[in-house]
Amino acid sequence: MDIKIGDKVRFLNEVGGGIVSGFQGKDIVLVEDEDGFDIPMLKGEVVVIDTNANNFERKSAPKPTPAATTAPKPEAVTRQSMKAALAEAANDTDDAPDTDPADGPVTYKAKPQERKNGDRLNVFLGFIPENVKELTSTRFEAYVVNDSNFYLSLFFANAEGAAWHARWQGTIEPNTKVLIETFDRSQLNDLERLSIQCIAWKQDKTFALKPAIGVELRLDLVKFYKLHVFQASPFFREPALIYDIVRDDQPIRQVLVEAKDVLDAITSIQEEVKEERANAPQADKPMRTQTKDDLRRAKAEYRQSQRHFGKDVLEVDLHIKALLDNIEGLSASVLLNTQLTEFRTVMDRYIKKKGQQIVFIHGKGEGVLREAIIKELQRRYRTCLWQDASFREYGFGATLVTIK
Repeated sequence: MDIKIGDKVRFLNEVGGGIVSGFQGKDIVLVEDEDGFDIPMLKGEVVVIDTNANNFERKSAPKPTPAATTAPKPEAVTRQSMKAALAEAANDTDDAPDTDPADGPVTYKAKPQERKNGDRLNVFLGFIPENVKELTSTRFEAYVVNDSNFYLSLFFANAEGAAWHARWQGTIEPNTKVLIETFDRSQLNDLERLSIQCIAWKQDKTFALKPAIGVELRLDLVKFYKLHVFQASPFFREPALIYDIVRDDQPIRQVLVEAKDVLDAITSIQEEVKEERANAPQADKPMRTQTKDDLRRAKAEYRQSQRHFGKDVLEVDLHIKALLDNIEGLSASVLLNTQLTEFRTVMDRYIKKKGQQIVFIHGKGEGVLREAIIKELQRRYRTCLWQDASFREYGFGATLVTIK
């Protein structure tokens, strides 16, 4: 709709409005407010709410009577906006400040409110998919939740082989959450091993001192491909995957049991049982002789233990059926990431054991997993040596890695 003189308009992006009194060029319309001042506005920033059907020019004051011919006509008075009039008045005052304090930045900030029973430290790490309906391709948001009355000075890092890489550091206010980063699936593998360190304190008041906290966390990357693990929580409107960092002042320690420790414990128990049987009184019944099945079973158990815990060469089977009980519905990328996760777990476990040799059995197939393993060795484990494993024992389906 065309804007005409006399139309009643209101402003789109700010409070106010008035009557159209004139134009400046093609794009500026002069709007007379209720105080009689003309305010220049872009045509696109006003909307007509009452048109002047007769298109008569609206006068700002009645015509003077004949007795008042010596008085200046209202039309002769130069119209000004309210802001221009105030600026002119300020320039006429010598003692007035050059700038209006109201135009300065807002420096006041309300202090964070404490809540009841909030003096126990609770810290969480949360992950949210940006598009939960496209879980295989969506990006993710990572948050740190400070569910306590304390400020947190926090450091967040991920492992790169035997070293660490800083990803975020800063201060988190009480009872708030902070977005620390967003990432896509190409960066997901870098987040498998994380470290979070934090110090808790209060501002402008006394408080009970909390010990400095350092937590190492290992993410289950397969969970990022499963919709049901993202669930409702009190901290987010969207479904989220939550990891506990500190719960009621206690840092959460993940129990990561080394397979070798399990084997040592089993061996120790077996030796104790043998010793008890040797010292026990012998029964009158004849001893049971070992059958071929017993020998075959014992040989298989010994070979299995040597594969995983041998002193010379460690064998790791990366075939997906050896890692997952059920692969129905999982995409090829999920399966590949699962195999690479197992590869990194073993490498990180033995990375400090110089001279250790590890055979990763990946199969021949199309060579996708082998190429991915070689890229990992070149990028994350550059000090290690690698070559094709023995063809006689493994064919073309295994890679031998030597820790250096």
